[in-house]
Amino acid sequence: MFALPGALFLPFLSHAECKRVAVDLPVTIAGTRALIDTKINHQDVRLLVDSGAFFSMISAAMAQELNLKVRLAPYGLSITGVGGKTVPSVATAKVFTIANVDIPNVEFLVGGSEAGSGSSGLLGQNFLVNWNVEYDLAKGSIRLFRDTDCSKQFLAYWAIQNHQPYTVTDIQNVSPKYPHAIGHAYINGEKINVLFDSGAFKSLLSLKAAARAGVRVDSPGLIEGGLTGGTGRNMVMSYIAPFASFKFADGEEIKNARLRVADLDIGIADMLIGADFFLSHRIFVANTQNRLYFTYNGGPVFDLRTTSKPAASDRAADDSAPTADAKPQEQNSNAPSEAPEDAAALARRGTASAGRGDDEHALADLTRAVELAPNNPDYLYERGQVYVRQKELKKALDDFSAALQLKPDFIAALLGRAQLRINMRNVPEARADLETVDKLAAKQADVRFGLGFDYMRVELMRPAIAQFDIWIAAHGDDSRMAIALSARCKARAMLGEDLAAALKDCNAAISRSGKFQNPDFLDNLALVRFRLGDYDKSIGNYDAALKLRPKSAWTLYGRGLAKLKKNSRSEGEADIAEAVKLAPGVADAYKRMGLESGP
Repeated sequence: MFALPGALFLPFLSHAECKRVAVDLPVTIAGTRALIDTKINHQDVRLLVDSGAFFSMISAAMAQELNLKVRLAPYGLSITGVGGKTVPSVATAKVFTIANVDIPNVEFLVGGSEAGSGSSGLLGQNFLVNWNVEYDLAKGSIRLFRDTDCSKQFLAYWAIQNHQPYTVTDIQNVSPKYPHAIGHAYINGEKINVLFDSGAFKSLLSLKAAARAGVRVDSPGLIEGGLTGGTGRNMVMSYIAPFASFKFADGEEIKNARLRVADLDIGIADMLIGADFFLSHRIFVANTQNRLYFTYNGGPVFDLRTTSKPAASDRAADDSAPTADAKPQEQNSNAPSEAPEDAAALARRGTASAGRGDDEHALADLTRAVELAPNNPDYLYERGQVYVRQKELKKALDDFSAALQLKPDFIAALLGRAQLRINMRNVPEARADLETVDKLAAKQADVRFGLGFDYMRVELMRPAIAQFDIWIAAHGDDSRMAIALSARCKARAMLGEDLAAALKDCNAAISRSGKFQNPDFLDNLALVRFRLGDYDKSIGNYDAALKLRPKSAWTLYGRGLAKLKKNSRSEGEADIAEAVKLAPGVADAYKRMGLESGP
């Protein structure tokens, strides 16, 4: 069992015999998920706080980067998550540092996909289950409580202090062996098991549970919600579906709710209550009581965005303030002030607002943080990210550049500036930033995945292939492997080089996708086959892609070229004319590859 010395815990709340002490873990919100600063063997690492992970975990590439010795896990151990199963290894950190306390000989599972969001791994339930845990993510904080003789007390102190409606729901008995916070809710009146999972980007309902509630993939009103993945090796397609009601017993209810659904099969639950729910609520997981308390913060409960910027439809009435039947009780409290008092607290609240899509308040808090601490590069970078979403590109560029003046090896700021320069068509300076990242990043770093795509955006295919080569070699279990393989296939096909290797990559990407057909993967395979002179199969792949995405100029133009090669001139010219009508620049894009429709 992990233990933080009692000296770390500050007196927080005492009522009758109930004694409560707590330690605060400052949190930065990246996207929608909570990151905390820790150290592994005295090396700085950011970990994603993942209440859905039964054990703390890092990827194989990160273990190698941290020089950790990896050994076999106990026989038969596997991890099930979104995208399937993975079989992990184990590594031991000689020293793990959290809240400025060194803890010796801490084990991490090794394997699976990168945690993402700029994190080095996951802090899982094997650590968190030893405390009661408050998730106050909207204000950039997680608190670990040591509660003594509090089994009969109401523990959501802020609800009493602020006279807020609250919900209390039972969770299954929690122990180190069964550490997850699993409760139940109702979808259209159908009871489901829900796992409170702060590590899931967005809440996700299984297709099987949706079907029990009367909603299927072919139901009216259901739309595609984009690919999603997790610990498993594969990515799955998600959908956004309407439901008459999502409700917790005797508590919060959302009527006419829209929920994200996918082919989710993790065994222990029907739904992941993800980071979007954690951001829109203040949550207290009372492991000592087998209860979970929460109050509503405001804003959308479930993040239905398929892009980084919220769409108007994502703020529809079904994500308005939920109702709650429970009433707050009167009880004394000496809880601390809610208002941020310094630049760090303002910045944390700002990143949380950004995660919820509230850019107005995010900018206000981050600007004040920059004013209070002008030499902190992180605050400039975070504000720059918000400016990007607001399409204030000059302001974003200025913030990224200012951050880099303070911290020249700031990889995230270099990437942010490179992407802006690409958008501004400043390819030479964008390339300089990308090359700097290439030099600074560890060989196994996950950043090389995105770096490959950035090089592709400026049509620098050989550097892109080099980045994918490195990433693919180090990330064999990652759920994005199929995407990386298909991208490397496309880069080679665009160059017209190593076509046998390109064909192998494309076929491997499609094989890893299983029953899900990705039109981009089919497009890339079609281009390789066109380059190889196999025009019949190329046309077949383009046909399959167009069934999934009928208005793709890239696909239509490629099929048109293949038909011209087959002497189907009228059909080929019709495809090309339609492609140019949809996207006039598509002909130039093919011309730069040496592929033209002329004689």
